[in-house]
Amino acid sequence: MTSAFPESRFSILTIGASNKEALTRFYTDILGFRRFGPGEMTMLDAGGLVLGIWERDKLAEDAGQKASPPVGFPGFAMAYNARSRSEVDDIFNRLTASGVSITKPPHETFWGGYGGYFKDPENNAWEVVWNPFWPIGPDGRLSLPEA
Repeated sequence: MTSAFPESRFSILTIGASNKEALTRFYTDILGFRRFGPGEMTMLDAGGLVLGIWERDKLAEDAGQKASPPVGFPGFAMAYNARSRSEVDDIFNRLTASGVSITKPPHETFWGGYGGYFKDPENNAWEVVWNPFWPIGPDGRLSLPEA
């Protein structure tokens, strides 16, 4: 079978927000993402990937789907891979000091890593994790094992 995509990657992750301005402030002021470009969709530099924030109803319309209110866990999690266990703890200390909702404090994972979870103001899940099996290069990219 031939892959539909010529390359196995994606470029933009867009979050549909109930309150775009509040979510944008969280991602820029608390998490430190850099905003760039004009337009009605917030675009954030996510290290080689664009993290977009757009009104939920506009995103649904653009995608040809019916908008529905957010309910509980969205069914996916974004992740920040830390360079060490201590970096995970440092990040969670800063998140806690900023009043961010921690849903699962840092802990030893079943697969040999160390991490925890928090949620943004729209209940999108974020994992902060140290994975000893995936080293991080100077450019922030993960070094993945061969298949």
